[in-house]
Amino acid sequence: MGRRTALGLLVVLLAIAGWAVSSWLPEDAPTDRRTPPPVATAEPSSGPVDVRKVRRDLTGLATVARRPEGLAAYERSSFGGGWADGDGNGCNQRDDVLRRDAVEVRTGQQGRCDHDVLAGTWVDPYTGRRLTFTDLKEPRQAQAIQIDHIVPLSEAWRSGASRWSEDRRRAFANDLGNLLAVDGPTNMSKSDDDPAGWRPRKGFQCAYAARWVETKARWSLAADDSERQALGEMLGYC
Repeated sequence: MGRRTALGLLVVLLAIAGWAVSSWLPEDAPTDRRTPPPVATAEPSSGPVDVRKVRRDLTGLATVARRPEGLAAYERSSFGGGWADGDGNGCNQRDDVLRRDAVEVRTGQQGRCDHDVLAGTWVDPYTGRRLTFTDLKEPRQAQAIQIDHIVPLSEAWRSGASRWSEDRRRAFANDLGNLLAVDGPTNMSKSDDDPAGWRPRKGFQCAYAARWVETKARWSLAADDSERQALGEMLGYC
């Protein structure tokens, strides 16, 4: 077989292979794989913190003013009306997080949810205190353990979410990777502060900063200068 004939045959074979791969793709298949949609049910990172990676991710965040001018006022309703069942397991995100973060837990069946959390013990990561509740259907006890957005919704709004669609904001509000079961009063004191305004106990600052940066990087949110400085200081405890 001559050289030109061999090259011609190779071109034909490559064309056939390309057609075979493309023929089973749906017409609306995404072609840009650089920016996949965030995973709304991501589990939190486990194991040691990769500080070098976190610092790289922090450096890669876009910069925003601490109080952006012309920004519409934040409203909680912009992120949906409450906890959703983000992963379709029959239970909403509150029950999923309570069960995930518990040291000990007692659950029951409620509707489609097979792990409706009734009671249990948790260790609040923000203070290190041990929290035990015997009846989470009792309002006072239910209020004493809350599900915190590590990156608060209003902070997300200021750092990019104001430009998102309603569906994307709702997904962010129910992102398991950005949720923690914490002590109620401590969560209330944190409110919507960023790391420049509020920090957990020193022993949790490394993990907290890592989770904050991880969330902002995954959702392409920005950071302001004082926030960056505070995060860098907390990563120093890793």
